[in-house]
Amino acid sequence: MLIIEQLFSYSIVMKSQDVTPTAPTAAETCGVFHSDGGRIARLRDTLIPAPDLAALAEIFKILGDPTRVRLLDALSRAELCVCDLASLVGLSESAVSHQLRLLRGTRVVRARREGRMVFYSLDDQHVLSLFQQGLRHVEEVPAPPDHAFRAPRTGPIPAPATPPSTGSAEEAGEAELPCRGAWE
Repeated sequence: MLIIEQLFSYSIVMKSQDVTPTAPTAAETCGVFHSDGGRIARLRDTLIPAPDLAALAEIFKILGDPTRVRLLDALSRAELCVCDLASLVGLSESAVSHQLRLLRGTRVVRARREGRMVFYSLDDQHVLSLFQQGLRHVEEVPAPPDHAFRAPRTGPIPAPATPPSTGSAEEAGEAELPCRGAWE
């Protein structure tokens, strides 16, 4: 009972405090503040509208479940009914039906009725392309750990840095060589 009272007291205290998060200013996020107002305005006009943004986020949210991705993998290869999908991915028909309902709700899969049977397939070529591109991205050889996305270099490649000198090895007549490739 004591824990419940403590949680209740904590929630009252938290509700009474203004804990609304505020977005950091550009000056707080980077050491150098600069702003190109015209460029920002042009870019802002090209951003995805809020309703489309929400729908796109919902698609990625739906695709974020391994079970649904397994179903999409199967449906990317053939049109299948619930019982065939269940057998193929090792789930109950009820579980497959539930996942298909979610996928249909975001227009990732579609249903086609033939008599008493319902067959499922990917909704269109866009869904197949999204699935295939995601798979290609996963199968890529990973970049080195210090890799960060950068725009392509437009100028000449700068000369490599020279290794730091300690002075002691040179004074002793021994030249310390950096490991191959580190400074080349």
